[in-house]
Amino acid sequence: MPVGKGLSKRNLVLGALAAAVLVATGMAHAQDTTIRIAVTAGPHAQIAEVARKVAARDGLVLKIVEFQDYIQPNAALDAGDVEANSYQHRPFLDSQVQARGYRITAVGNTVTFPMGFYSKRFKSLADLPAGARVGIQNDPSNSGRALQLLQKAGVIQLKSTAGISATVADVVANPKGLKIVQVEAAQLPRSLDDLDAAAINTNYALQAGLVPTRDAIAIEAPDNPYANLLAVRTADKDKPWVPKLVKAFQSPEVRQLVQSQFSGSMVPAF
Repeated sequence: MPVGKGLSKRNLVLGALAAAVLVATGMAHAQDTTIRIAVTAGPHAQIAEVARKVAARDGLVLKIVEFQDYIQPNAALDAGDVEANSYQHRPFLDSQVQARGYRITAVGNTVTFPMGFYSKRFKSLADLPAGARVGIQNDPSNSGRALQLLQKAGVIQLKSTAGISATVADVVANPKGLKIVQVEAAQLPRSLDDLDAAAINTNYALQAGLVPTRDAIAIEAPDNPYANLLAVRTADKDKPWVPKLVKAFQSPEVRQLVQSQFSGSMVPAF
């Protein structure tokens, strides 16, 4: 009988400990916050996957939602289908907010992707012949970026007042009579066969097997004004999960990924 009583007491103690662990675990999970974050497929999704693991240590559960274009992630964020996104630079965000009235706010920088021009026929922009067909993006912020790169290469000249939002209407000199064709950004890699050269955003270039530091015939300097951003709805910008999200995307783990796997095609902007 004494042995039985001892076992009984022992079982009660073990049971109480197990219950305490379950309660503590339940409380920990109850404190977790789940955030849906929109990204474009490719490098942004890779970065988000590393950030997801980092965020989990702070009780922030990231659910990654991938998109294939630049328009839907902001629409999804503004509509409340996701709580954050990571894929765009500030000029693009500003143009979207102005054009569509989105209530979206940037809360931190992530990485910079120097944009490049690519060609299957020519080794440099200077080699383009008269009347060459040159593809650029059809959204205002990225098309302006491509036009600035063409100007830097000396093949066109823009108005002195044209900044990062330059348009084809700002071209004041085009000695070679280049035919500038505007195409949706995601389609530009597929259009290379039909174009003499094309400006391609690095995330789409990498998806197409193009390595900017190896294949680009012209490329932006890494210290350009197009750092990519984490964005949230303006109403959420002061929520307690936002600093945790920024911390995860600006973590040493993300920096290590960028520096070890992208060979200068992408650089940290934090």
